Amino acid sequence: MFARAKQLSVLLLGSACLWGVPALAADSAGRSAENMPIGVTPVSQTVYDIHMLMFWICVVIGVLTFGALIFSLIAYRKSKGAVAANFHESTKVEIAWTVIPFIILIGMAWPATTALIEVYDSDEAELDIKVTGSQWKWSYDYIGEGVSFISNLSTPKDQIANLAAKGENYLQEVDEPLVVPVGKKIRFLVTASDVIHSWWVPDLAVKRDAIPGFTHESWALIEQPGTYRGFCAELCGKDHAFMPIVVEAVPEAEYNDWLAQKKKEAAEIRALTSKVFTLDELMTKGKEVYTKHCSTCHMENGEGVQGAFPALKGSAMATTAEGLAGHLDIVVNGNTSKGMPAWGTSLPDVELAAVITYERNAWGNGSGDDEPDEDDIVQPIDVYNFKKGE
Repeated sequence: MFARAKQLSVLLLGSACLWGVPALAADSAGRSAENMPIGVTPVSQTVYDIHMLMFWICVVIGVLTFGALIFSLIAYRKSKGAVAANFHESTKVEIAWTVIPFIILIGMAWPATTALIEVYDSDEAELDIKVTGSQWKWSYDYIGEGVSFISNLSTPKDQIANLAAKGENYLQEVDEPLVVPVGKKIRFLVTASDVIHSWWVPDLAVKRDAIPGFTHESWALIEQPGTYRGFCAELCGKDHAFMPIVVEAVPEAEYNDWLAQKKKEAAEIRALTSKVFTLDELMTKGKEVYTKHCSTCHMENGEGVQGAFPALKGSAMATTAEGLAGHLDIVVNGNTSKGMPAWGTSLPDVELAAVITYERNAWGNGSGDDEPDEDDIVQPIDVYNFKKGE
């Protein structure tokens, strides 16, 4: 029995020590498979330090508790003639097991409360970014800069369908990453357009629920340039796994160059609103937009998913002049009850006009004449006037 007890004590104490190895490894490497990342923001460092503090407190408590238990099993075993003490209460013991846990809890609560205050202090931010979750992508709006875009999953469909080898960043890559400057306090204003999502980037220690009709604040001050990846952390529908987050933190000068280029592109898009496009131009652009944003639900052949997402091919909305107003309305304003995002707040008028035109002429829709009917073509100015209520 003594040998078995000795083996048990070695196993328990050894396990407690081994659990600390990944944590120590994370201090030097910044990341480990077993431990949480240290991160690249002051808040993430604080969170990591609290996590390690709690971990070591638990290790000490475990070692002392199991150590006392194992010692008692060995030192006061029946084979040595030990006789159980006969007592019913001890004021000193009761005071001790009340005061000591109280002190431990205060010691744990103090740094945790300080960290929570820091986590929610988004004042004096130098850059505000609105983050909107929708099924199933993220859109970003740089408040006051006139720059906004949608970030879509860019993992090839062949990889998802197991027709090609998985890439290094499988399901963690996007076509438009969120670009931010290093060393600036950034406030994130997180909301959603349809169902509840959650914007989570572990390396930034930022995780905020995105709830329709509400805006939640969070912030980060990134200290190291790099690419940081995250996920939607709230089950939001069938493509929940396909809306990753990619944040690129770059030096301020590089960020300013990127922002200037984005502003130039936004100005060019606004200028295109007054241009009249040919049907071929709208169809080419519309197919690109449809494939990128609409084909997930309505399928590339426009036939939709029975019982979930309506077909566009042959639908009255996409084939009749009477359906044009409804077509504009559903694309621009969306329908949250049916899982349709309001694309009017995230896509430029040029792309909205192109995708509506494409839906009204692809898959055999439209008049089929050499000269398409007036309601078969939607120009950017038509979308602009619709938004203005004209």
